[in-house]
Amino acid sequence: MFFFDNFGFYKTDRIAIAILVIVIAVCAVIFSTGGSDDSGIFASDDSTQQKDDASARGGVSVAEGGKGYYYVEGSKTQLFPFDPNTADSTQLLQLGLQPWMVRNIYKYRAAGGVYRKPSDFARLYGLTLKQYKILEPYIRISEDYRPASEFYSDDTYADSHNAAHSQIPRDSMKYPYKLSPGETVLLNSADTMQLKKIPGIGSAYAKAIVRRREKLGGFYSASQLREIDGFPEEALRYVKVDASAIRKLKINVLTYSQLRQHPYLNYYQARDIIDFRRVHGPLKSISQLEMMDSFTTEDIKAIRHYIEF
Repeated sequence: MFFFDNFGFYKTDRIAIAILVIVIAVCAVIFSTGGSDDSGIFASDDSTQQKDDASARGGVSVAEGGKGYYYVEGSKTQLFPFDPNTADSTQLLQLGLQPWMVRNIYKYRAAGGVYRKPSDFARLYGLTLKQYKILEPYIRISEDYRPASEFYSDDTYADSHNAAHSQIPRDSMKYPYKLSPGETVLLNSADTMQLKKIPGIGSAYAKAIVRRREKLGGFYSASQLREIDGFPEEALRYVKVDASAIRKLKINVLTYSQLRQHPYLNYYQARDIIDFRRVHGPLKSISQLEMMDSFTTEDIKAIRHYIEF
């Protein structure tokens, strides 16, 4: 107490100063201990913050020096084979995808969307070209999600697991055998199943051929198939036409409405035929149609195969 006596401190002052010195000493010990120990409270808070930051970025904290890692927005992310059709959210986040991107994948799959080939995954909204190029080698599409047509040849089913071909019965109703060069079908009598055997002809074109044939009354030339929008040119060599099967129009008997139903007769032509019959009587030859202004040379060339007097 020599120090306090010489400077004239009162007893109460001496007690207060002593307490202050003790508090300062304790705080110094605590701070020095926390700064040197990584497992202390401050180190723990910093580790928690880092994890929160990584979670917010959609990334995953991983150890240094391992293979199959890459950086996404400042964090390392793990790479591994995955199927975008079945991968869960944990796996997708580990691959470096953002949470909102994972939600888009789930929505796409819930709506019936399927990734049939790796390039389909490139359409994921927000996925950059750099990210896709990194992920592409790891995309594995299950056989269950690949198009069935890839497994069908003319008469076999390819087993992709062992590259062997196992013979199975072919459903000829859904997958009819196609004609070989030199083979033909009769255009005016073939049904849709026979027409689908023509290379390049599926259900849509087969039905279009039958509808056109019914309206015309039959085909006099294979070239008439070109009147069907988008008809494949290479299919023409596989048809044979029997013009004798054409259904003729009784031009002197049919009414105006009946004449108008034929694709090769328009409003003016049907009217002129009716007017001619009313004034001059029944038509007797194609030359009488040639004299009508409503008929061109091309019109006569087409309609002459469908009328009888």
